[in-house]
Amino acid sequence: MAASELYTKYARVWIPDAEDVWKSAELTKDYKQKDTALHLQLEDGTTLQYKLDPKTKNLPHLRNPDILVGENDLTALSYLHEPAVLHNLKVRFIDSKLIYTYCGIVLVAINPYETLPIYGSDIINAYSGQNMGDMDPHIFAVAEEAYKQMARDERNQSIIVSGESGAGKTVSAKYAMRYFATVSGSASEANVEEKVLASNPIMEAIGNAKTTRNDNSSRFGKYIEIGFDKRYHITGANMRTYLLEKSRVVFQADEERNYHIFYQLCGSANLPEFKDLKLVRADDFHYTNQGRNLVIDGVEDAQEMLTTRNAFCLLGINESYQMGLFKVLAAILHLGNVEVKDRDSDSSSIPPNNKHLTVFCDLMGVTYQDMSHWLCHKKLKTATETYIKPVPKLQAINARDALAKHIYAKLFTWIVDHVNKALHSMVKQHSFIGVLDIYGFETFEINSFEQFCINYANEKLQQQFNMHVFKLEQEEYMKEQIPWTLIDFYDNQPCINLIEAKMGVLDLLDEECKMPKGSDESWAQKLYNTHLKKCALFEKPRMSNKAFIIQHFADKVEYQCEGFLEKNKDTVNEEQIHVLKASKFDLLVELFQDDEKASSPTGPPPGGRTRLSVKPDKSRGGQSSKEHKKTVGLQFRNSLQLLMETLNATTPHYVRCIKPNDFKFPFTFDPKRAVQQLRACGVLETIRISAAGFPSRWTYQEFFSRYRVLMKQKDVLTDKKLTCKNVLERLVQDPDKYQFGKTKIFFRAGQVAYLEKLRADKLRAACIRIQKTIRCWLARKKYLRMKNAAITIQRHVRGYQARCLAKFLRRTRAAIIIQKCQRMYVARELYRRRRAAALALQRLLRAYMARQQYQALLREHKAVIIQKWVRGWLARQWFKRSLAAIVYLQCCVRRMRAKRELKKLKIEARSVEHFKKLNIGMENKIMQLQRKVDEQNKDNKCMSERLSGLESTYAIEGERLRSELARLRGFEEEAKSNASRVASLLEELVRLRKELEATQSEKKIIEDWADKYRNEMEAMVAELKEQNNLLKSEKNNLNRLIQEQDQVMTDKMQKALAEQTKELENDLNEERTRYQNLLMEHLRLEERYDDLKEEITLTVTVPKPGHRRTDSTHSSNESECTYNSEVAESEESSRGREDVTKAPLDMSLFLKLQKRVTELEQEKQSLQNELDRKDEQFQRARARDEEEHKKARGAELEYESLKRQELESENKKLKHDLNQIRQSMSGSAGASSAAPGSPAYKVLLDQLNSSNEELEVRKEEVLILRSQLVSQKEARHHKDTMTEPMPYTEELKNMKDAEEITQAYLTLKETNRSPAPDYHRLNEDGELWLVYEGLKETNRLLESQMQSQRRSHDNEVEALRGELQSLKEENNRQQQLLAQNLQLPPEARIEASLQHEITRLTNENLDLMEQLEKQDKTVRKLKKQLKVFAKKIGELEVGGQVENISPGQTVDEPIRPVNIPRKEKDFQGMLEYKKDDELKLVKNLILDLKPRGVAVNMIPGLPAYILFMCLRHADYLNDDQKVRTLLTSSINSIKKILKKRGDDFETVSFWLSNTCRFLHCLKQYSGEEAFTKYNTNKQNEHCLNNFDLAEYRQVLSDLAIQIYQQLIKCMESILQPMIVSGMLEHETIQGVSGVKPTGLRKRTSSIADEGTYTLDSILRQLNSFHSTMCQHGTDPELIKQVVRQQFYIIGAVTLNNLLLRKDMCSWSKGMQIRYNVSQLEEWLRDKNLMNCGAKETLEPLIQAAQLLQVKKKTDEDAEAICSMCHALTTSQIVKVLNLYTPVNEFEERVSVTFIRTIQTRLRDRKESPQLLMDTKLIYPVTFPFNPSSLALETILLPGSLNLGFLTRV
Repeated sequence: MAASELYTKYARVWIPDAEDVWKSAELTKDYKQKDTALHLQLEDGTTLQYKLDPKTKNLPHLRNPDILVGENDLTALSYLHEPAVLHNLKVRFIDSKLIYTYCGIVLVAINPYETLPIYGSDIINAYSGQNMGDMDPHIFAVAEEAYKQMARDERNQSIIVSGESGAGKTVSAKYAMRYFATVSGSASEANVEEKVLASNPIMEAIGNAKTTRNDNSSRFGKYIEIGFDKRYHITGANMRTYLLEKSRVVFQADEERNYHIFYQLCGSANLPEFKDLKLVRADDFHYTNQGRNLVIDGVEDAQEMLTTRNAFCLLGINESYQMGLFKVLAAILHLGNVEVKDRDSDSSSIPPNNKHLTVFCDLMGVTYQDMSHWLCHKKLKTATETYIKPVPKLQAINARDALAKHIYAKLFTWIVDHVNKALHSMVKQHSFIGVLDIYGFETFEINSFEQFCINYANEKLQQQFNMHVFKLEQEEYMKEQIPWTLIDFYDNQPCINLIEAKMGVLDLLDEECKMPKGSDESWAQKLYNTHLKKCALFEKPRMSNKAFIIQHFADKVEYQCEGFLEKNKDTVNEEQIHVLKASKFDLLVELFQDDEKASSPTGPPPGGRTRLSVKPDKSRGGQSSKEHKKTVGLQFRNSLQLLMETLNATTPHYVRCIKPNDFKFPFTFDPKRAVQQLRACGVLETIRISAAGFPSRWTYQEFFSRYRVLMKQKDVLTDKKLTCKNVLERLVQDPDKYQFGKTKIFFRAGQVAYLEKLRADKLRAACIRIQKTIRCWLARKKYLRMKNAAITIQRHVRGYQARCLAKFLRRTRAAIIIQKCQRMYVARELYRRRRAAALALQRLLRAYMARQQYQALLREHKAVIIQKWVRGWLARQWFKRSLAAIVYLQCCVRRMRAKRELKKLKIEARSVEHFKKLNIGMENKIMQLQRKVDEQNKDNKCMSERLSGLESTYAIEGERLRSELARLRGFEEEAKSNASRVASLLEELVRLRKELEATQSEKKIIEDWADKYRNEMEAMVAELKEQNNLLKSEKNNLNRLIQEQDQVMTDKMQKALAEQTKELENDLNEERTRYQNLLMEHLRLEERYDDLKEEITLTVTVPKPGHRRTDSTHSSNESECTYNSEVAESEESSRGREDVTKAPLDMSLFLKLQKRVTELEQEKQSLQNELDRKDEQFQRARARDEEEHKKARGAELEYESLKRQELESENKKLKHDLNQIRQSMSGSAGASSAAPGSPAYKVLLDQLNSSNEELEVRKEEVLILRSQLVSQKEARHHKDTMTEPMPYTEELKNMKDAEEITQAYLTLKETNRSPAPDYHRLNEDGELWLVYEGLKETNRLLESQMQSQRRSHDNEVEALRGELQSLKEENNRQQQLLAQNLQLPPEARIEASLQHEITRLTNENLDLMEQLEKQDKTVRKLKKQLKVFAKKIGELEVGGQVENISPGQTVDEPIRPVNIPRKEKDFQGMLEYKKDDELKLVKNLILDLKPRGVAVNMIPGLPAYILFMCLRHADYLNDDQKVRTLLTSSINSIKKILKKRGDDFETVSFWLSNTCRFLHCLKQYSGEEAFTKYNTNKQNEHCLNNFDLAEYRQVLSDLAIQIYQQLIKCMESILQPMIVSGMLEHETIQGVSGVKPTGLRKRTSSIADEGTYTLDSILRQLNSFHSTMCQHGTDPELIKQVVRQQFYIIGAVTLNNLLLRKDMCSWSKGMQIRYNVSQLEEWLRDKNLMNCGAKETLEPLIQAAQLLQVKKKTDEDAEAICSMCHALTTSQIVKVLNLYTPVNEFEERVSVTFIRTIQTRLRDRKESPQLLMDTKLIYPVTFPFNPSSLALETILLPGSLNLGFLTRV
């Protein structure tokens, strides 16, 4: 399509304008090829004809569609030309208040001349980690891009900031450095980033000044290299300076000032330390009062002086050096006031005792005579002689000024050198980012040597910029495989050659400076002769012979030759320098000591300017004096060459600063000045290069999404790339207008506008069609409504008539029905009375006959029952007597036989020969005894079952008889009462008839009186009603007034109360937040300290060269430590025991403890070495002895081992028998059948007696065995004395307690550390002793248990006797009560019997409940005993396997003590452990625990319960040391595991839940009434008894807060990458949003690709968080707080990105956001979390989305917005309105007037001026008390935890 076809009616174009540069107009007529003019209409309505150039026929520039205006990137514009760029910048700057705009790779920054809130730490955090195109343009985005490319590409970076004076270069460079300092941090402890920032106020003080264009203009160029290490932390910085404007020291133009430092000194002259400087006001010094404007609005020089001095201190320049600097500066001011007088025409002089010169000499430490002499004289040298010549006044003044400039330049050099020294770091620099703050292109009315150097530098920079842009453009084309055609761009190499080539301007200038009589005129003539008419870029002014013109890339500049030579030479009187070098002032000498060593980079500056190098080349120190005479031009060219080499070795990033107006008006745009700067800074050149090729570039997906509306259904294919190709070939006929790349489509300029026009036309046609359809639908709806209304009226009229007829019919029918019902009622009542009388007579007669029959049956039944019970009782008595006699005879016979057998056994036991027979027979006896016990148990069980059956039968029969008796009694009483009632009813009937007749007569009288009375009362009531109505009305009025007053007072009180409550809640939350922030800071410092200590340790002990650490390992040092080391654990536990008294460690205490731990480690190591040496000697000696005696002891040890095993097995069987007897006794006692004298009771007594006899036999056997052991010991005594363990054997003999012996043995094992020989020796000497002592103790315990069982049995017998007696008494009482009831009347008898039965049943119920509880306790007790016995059986089986080891083998395990059965107790919910097992407990329960298995397979909070049960046992033992160490080691271990795996959400959530549960357990079982009221009685029994752990509760609470904050950080790190993509960029509702054209900085596509996060990703992650916390048993209230924090992060991050992304502020995006928020609310409803406060945190985001969708035109809309957006700040509302961008042409932008209306209405709001929400805000967390209903005694330890060393207590 030809470009001329776009010039149709209503098309908009740009035409030149003298005032506004470019003006917009609209075509009123289509353009045709032969037209010579365009018919246009301006925006103000004026019509004109725009004449076209007849030669070129160039048409005016087309204007971009409105939806493209205001884009972030100028290259996104469809038409790329100067008016489009200018208009886009103006719209963004004026309408949207946006000062930053991209232009390809350039960031254009317009100075707003106003402080904007867009540089805070919140903005830095928002841009950190973001892609450059994903956020709105900003200097932080450029800095982030440079930082990311440095880290990603391993290449140094540069940020080149340029622009006119006053355009904001220094501020931009300052903010870039601030960004680097904030996001990277320093790698050392010296806080280098603070020093880098502190250098700014120093350099501004000595290098910046007020000019007519800028209040803080940099009068020098600087290049700062910020160094980074391998982890990309700031290591240091280096500064290079260029072209200091020295002439400003001695001269300032009107409305300008000298350097700031002079005014800061004068403003602080009244300070006592400045008294010796003899300072006065600035307007009294010649060097500071020439500009006649000494004050800068809003700047306090004295305050700035404090800032400068603080910066000096921070950079390490002490007070003495500072005072030296201030003395030099004050001396310069006094030197400027030195007055020079004419002596004659060729000489001058300074009056003696000049006050200012005297002060100068005193300050500088020089003599007055020398200085006054050489100020007015100079030395001339010839080949043979030296002359001293006076100089005239003018030359003397120039010499004075030159000296002042030279001193200031030296001082500037010295300060820069020391700043660089302070910024230098010992850490090796891996890479750097350079920030170049350099002057932009300058052109004034009079341009001299300074402007020439500046423009020369800009020519070099522009050349580098053009080449870089060209290179990037070429790379983009090659990457997309698009044919590359050379683009013609401006090459300024000829201009650079004109300046720096051989025989160029600088070369000729240096040559002229070497001529003895060289002058500016002769130099100008040489320029004319050399370049005029030979170089097109060089011209001569018409009216001048002392000037020349150079055509620069930006503009033509005319330079005045006057002063070029003098400034290029930059001479100063050497004798004056010698006087200063002879000074007694050390600092002054130091300033001039390197004059002879000065090299090119550090030589004198050009005319009024200097160039300083931070790193002087020491190798050039011996250069000749000729090298010292280098000209300023040569020095500047060399330094510029070094700068260009540095820039070419880095990746550049460009910032072009634009000055919008010359009057410093805020947000005022001057198009003329802007265009000049855009041309000068290369922005338009970038646009031209882009426009020459294919400037508009779309991905296939973006093109498809945007222009899907132009496609037909048949055009849409599965391959989107092919679809786009087909559509483009159909829409754009010229194939040269676009190219297809690999991933993008490239368009020529204007093609996107054409496509947008087609799209707008298609949408407009669709809108018209929609409007037509809707209007048709509305008209039809109106017609249908009218039709329905007419039908409805007709229906209602007809219905009314039908209802009237139906009403008449209904009334007629109702009258007939009433008559019928009345007659029926009278007949029915007569019939009912007659039937009731007949029925009553029949009922009474039948009842009497039934009672007579019942009495007869009752008597017969009772007689049968009495006979049955008597016969049964006689039979049972006979059976019991027979059974008792038989049992007694059996017992006597068995006792006699047993005694005989006992005597035989005693005789055999006394003989050693029958010893083996005894052993053989022992097993048979035990088996017989076992059979006896089994038989007795069976008999006992049978008897118990029979007794229980009889008892239950008796109880059932008795209950049945009682119920039968009660029923019969009731029948009898009812019959009697009915018989008596018949007669009384008949009498009553007669009496009632008489009364009825009397009543009827009275009724007539009363009715007459009532009629009369009714009439009187009606009148009275009417009167009273009137009065009552009046009173009511008055009462209502009064009540209403009272209620209104009460309501007003109530509202006031409620409002005041609500405000006070809210204020108190805010104060409480602030305190909580402050406290938790302090905890967070404390934790951060602790982690920092640990990291530093670890780094020091690694550096000193285990250096790792080349180790590189990334950000992800910042806090993972602890993961490199080994937690399985026993030494490390012991150190940790000892450290925990030392610092338990003060949980929150301070740093001094921690250092002391660290020192103490080191000392203990050294001492432990020495003791360990000594112990190992002794063990080695001991093992060698024992090995020799063991080999000698091994064979001799083999047989004896075999025999002793067998005997020990047999005795232990017999002991186990005896215990088993005893347990069975105990169970049989408890079963008989529970059945209440073992009464004294009963057969079962006798059987039990016989069993006990036989067991006692067996016990006596075993005692005798033990005594015999003991005597044999003693004899064997004496036989081996001479052998044992040769070994070392003899002292231990002697000590063992003296120990009588088994536990004491075991403890001694364990101590011996720990001491010797030689297990095999020690254990063997102990088995030989002490094992049998232990066995004997154990058996003896067992026998004693068995005796005591038998006695206790006997006592308990006697008690049970007594209880049964008492129960029998109570039953007898109850029987007697029942009989008495029955007799009394028979004497009572029938009604009272029934009531008394019922009352008695109720009382009896209640008592029986209570008794049964008590029995049930006892039985439940017994069942639980037996179950626990069964578990204990099963565990012991398992242990004994294991022990049996160990015992099977042959005696000759070495046993490594300690001797298992004899298991002495104890009286079983209820489990008290405690766990016992040894102190040595504490480290193992912490290791297995905390450090090595995997949360996933625990959460799924075990009860929630199990580790917390286990720790608390261990703590309860320590409290039970009253062991405060154990309590402290357990708590401290647990807390430290939790901190350690969190530091090791703190980025794992599951781990952090698991330990947050367990820490809270542990805290709740400490509260629940603390014994405090506030907590115990939630417990059961059993839980209250488990409360802590000895210790108050309130302080530890606070420590645990602090730990829980830290874990919660860690959880939030972990959760935020997971959610952060998902939020922006899922909430903003992803199109949840497909097709609503349209993709707008983007520029070079491609943003993240809103189309969901693979790997892109969506809203479903966020919801899945939230589900994962919630399910994990629920699995871990996290408190519901805590889950609510976590969810609230999650939603706050989602809302804050989303809103912040919305406020920083112009492309997201549209109507369709508001709909997407509201839909996404509704999905989040639905998730809250599903999880039942709507009341947790999470929804309220999304309120700002919801209101921002609503703000995008509401109308924004009228004042009513503004009022609605102000009332709706109460959760948004004024700055946020204004920002959203400014950023609002239409996606389609049917939307309209928000007008500036409307935004100002909003600002006016919201002016009175009191709120924070901060723009972004604080994403780092963490709400204060609380831990409401949540008691556990879980009983501690029911908790079992899973075997997977490896906690077998814990014992249940």
